[in-house]
Amino acid sequence: MSEVFYTDKERVRRSFDRAAGSYDSAAVLQREVSTRMASRLDYVRHAPSLILDAGSGTGFGAAELRRRYPDARVLELDLAPGMLLESRGKQRASGGRVRRWLRPARPWQICGDIERLPLADASVDMIWSNLAIQWVNIPDAMFREFRRVLKEGGLLMFSTLGPDTLKELNASFGGLDEATHVNRFIDMHDLGDALLLAGFTEPVMDTDRIVLTYDTVRDVMRDLKALGAHNATAGRRRGLMGKEAWRRIEQNYETWRRDGVLPASYEVVYGHAWKVAGQGKGQTLPDGRQIIEFIKPK
Repeated sequence: MSEVFYTDKERVRRSFDRAAGSYDSAAVLQREVSTRMASRLDYVRHAPSLILDAGSGTGFGAAELRRRYPDARVLELDLAPGMLLESRGKQRASGGRVRRWLRPARPWQICGDIERLPLADASVDMIWSNLAIQWVNIPDAMFREFRRVLKEGGLLMFSTLGPDTLKELNASFGGLDEATHVNRFIDMHDLGDALLLAGFTEPVMDTDRIVLTYDTVRDVMRDLKALGAHNATAGRRRGLMGKEAWRRIEQNYETWRRDGVLPASYEVVYGHAWKVAGQGKGQTLPDGRQIIEFIKPK
């Protein structure tokens, strides 16, 4: 996989750790996508006993999963321990004094990497992952891990970001230098191929467009910082930008202003697939297309 896509995982962890306390105040997109993804479960017949929320953040999606599947246990997994602590605090605060006294909130949580899941083979019935897999380096390896820990008949449902995400910001940095300034995201069709390569069956992929609006470019950047969504590509600029560079970026972004506001566009990719008995990795696509395998750069 090109360095353009490769992310510094330790930087990602530190960014989300620092942003844990401010995350919910800025996570408009994350909550909206989680809600839209949850609505897709209305059309899926599945009764999971154990659900893995892979990249659980501050627990918004996990709370919806507990409401929707009251008899299931939800295991929250996140790379950043600060996010898990925020979720734990919210669960304890929302339990009520009597409920906490009778049965203290003890959420199932693991701090770990979705590319190397610390779980046993065939141990979960469903994997839910909302806006987390865009931070992985090797989608093929991640999907193989997801399939490994799923039981036969298990469901994978996820959302991520596509290549048109933050196109306005990306264009505004154009020509500034040779560094990457905005995270790069993988195309929906390549993700679908990676699902098949990992051995999943009946993959369904679709996209959605969500546009958030802001008064200034600095408001856009402030939201991204509050979310911990810094540029984490290996080819990012390492030093601070000067005032002249920022002035050029702001001028470029102003060309996108419409109706008095600046847009920040997100291409949201949704996908779900199943683990079916007898299906293994390395399937051939029915239309003969070549499957692209993502490889970590040396």
